[in-house]
Amino acid sequence: MNNNKKQAIATIAEKNRIVDNIIEAISTKDNFLLVGHNHPDEDCLAAMVAFGLLLSKMEKQSYILVCSDINENYRYLLNICRFNSITVVEECSAVPPEISAMIVLDTPKPEMMMIAGKTERYRPKPEMLVMEIDHHLGADGMYCGDEGYCLVDEASSSCELIGYLAFKIRNRQKTDPHLKSEKIFTRNFVLAVLTGIIGDSKMGKYLKSNKERWFYNLFSKMFSEILDKETFSSSANLSNMKEVYNEIFRLSEDEEKCFIFMMDKKDCVPKICCAVIDSRNSEEMHSRFDHETVVNISRTVADRLAEESGYLSLVAFYDHLDHSNFIQFRMRRSESFRTLDLRDLIEKFNIENGGGHKGAIGFRIEREKMPDLEAYVSRVLNGTGKLIEKSL
Repeated sequence: MNNNKKQAIATIAEKNRIVDNIIEAISTKDNFLLVGHNHPDEDCLAAMVAFGLLLSKMEKQSYILVCSDINENYRYLLNICRFNSITVVEECSAVPPEISAMIVLDTPKPEMMMIAGKTERYRPKPEMLVMEIDHHLGADGMYCGDEGYCLVDEASSSCELIGYLAFKIRNRQKTDPHLKSEKIFTRNFVLAVLTGIIGDSKMGKYLKSNKERWFYNLFSKMFSEILDKETFSSSANLSNMKEVYNEIFRLSEDEEKCFIFMMDKKDCVPKICCAVIDSRNSEEMHSRFDHETVVNISRTVADRLAEESGYLSLVAFYDHLDHSNFIQFRMRRSESFRTLDLRDLIEKFNIENGGGHKGAIGFRIEREKMPDLEAYVSRVLNGTGKLIEKSL
């Protein structure tokens, strides 16, 4: 790790190099452990949730470690994770062994890390990367991450820095084929970032610079616009933490209902569980839930079904025609089954519009090219089943 005292990043060029290093690490690694400080406050928890959402949009698995007492008033932030394929680990000993990188968030110095004194347990190999995002400077602050991977700078909150990173990733999506092109600034992501900024700045009262005020106003406006478009709130103005709290719980209820709707369509064949939402049911689903909720829950259902089968899952649904004319497919591999690279299925089934990594893939097919969804799914299940048997 970088053992120097924390200080503001000296130049824009240096900040860009650090951001590039972090984005490159995100695009090339798969499993991330997100760690904050002991007794995390709202900025720390919101930063972990926001970063986890960023990773989920790039088809990466993340684990948020909260094996420390947290204020029950902030626990609602973790509800966002339930339906976004982000695992919350509440026992330090329960961290999975396949972590490929660790990200330390909102933590002034290594001794304050939630796993202080235990870091080597999660970094069994010296070459395992540790990144850091933090806004605490001066005093006795020390870096927790590796040199060149510490986005540590002046900011109203650690969430502000994650918002900055998200803009950089969005710009890179246009030119980098390794970065997923999914929408980053979703309702839940903006909500998490705004929560951290609100918490540390006390509703904007303690913003110190024009830059901090600009970010605060930007995310406030962005969140209000998203609420106008995607929720049924009577007011789109977020004025206090109670409204943030209530909004998260309301959205979680919608997500729970969408999860139940999809899981009701569950069907299992040997070694594969699937949830296929036909055209009629997809239309009903879109009439009840917004697009972001449907997409997020499809991931959660794919994860759940993969673990239920012990091998693989398949989720399919029709997009709302206002969004696209595609049928969306998602396949996920169980944590206990690792002998089949799901990317091989892209080639086997001659899929032109799809991608992913070893453990999860997504693809989409135009409606007009899919006259019989049931027959296509049957062919995919049969072919995939043969590949599973061959890999065992």
